[in-house]
Amino acid sequence: MHHLVMHYKEKQDSQSHILRLNIAGSPVEWLTWQEATTLYARELVTWTLGDTIRTVWGGTSRFTGERSTIALQSIIACAGELYGGRPKKAALSNKILFRRDQNLCMYCGKEFADRDLSCDHIIPTSRGGRNSWVNVVAACKRCNHFKQNRTPEEAGMELLALPFEPNSAEYLALVNSKRIRADQMDFLKAQFSKNCRLQ
Repeated sequence: MHHLVMHYKEKQDSQSHILRLNIAGSPVEWLTWQEATTLYARELVTWTLGDTIRTVWGGTSRFTGERSTIALQSIIACAGELYGGRPKKAALSNKILFRRDQNLCMYCGKEFADRDLSCDHIIPTSRGGRNSWVNVVAACKRCNHFKQNRTPEEAGMELLALPFEPNSAEYLALVNSKRIRADQMDFLKAQFSKNCRLQ
């Protein structure tokens, strides 16, 4: 096993995360460069895509005198039970919901900051509606207050878009939207559903 002393050049990409895929190419999670380096060193990376975003320098071999390096790609696929697993189910949170709906109120269509949006249950929970991706939309506080404990039909309101549960590619794009690289987004976009409104 390699024993790496992690050194890096200042100009390397320290903000980007590395997209980990399972062996079948399905996106699973975001990794820090340190986590990815461990997978490379343990020889669990099966194939890679994208640009090199960092080179990690290891120790010097006493046999060859050469210093080891690992070039970290922006997208890596891993094998093995622990590392080649299934993509995680999209966890519902207000932050990700607002990103899914592009910070638009799904009733009036206006754009709002997170603090001015709320999670609206299309079928209210008090009336048996579930707290699930397909029953929630982003709504401004004014629209949510007007709708109250009614369905959109009962309140005379129209949904501007149908809610959907993000698949694993969409979810990973939503959770890392501020630091995603173009090559990673291109890979994820190829797996977006027709319902997805992400650009």
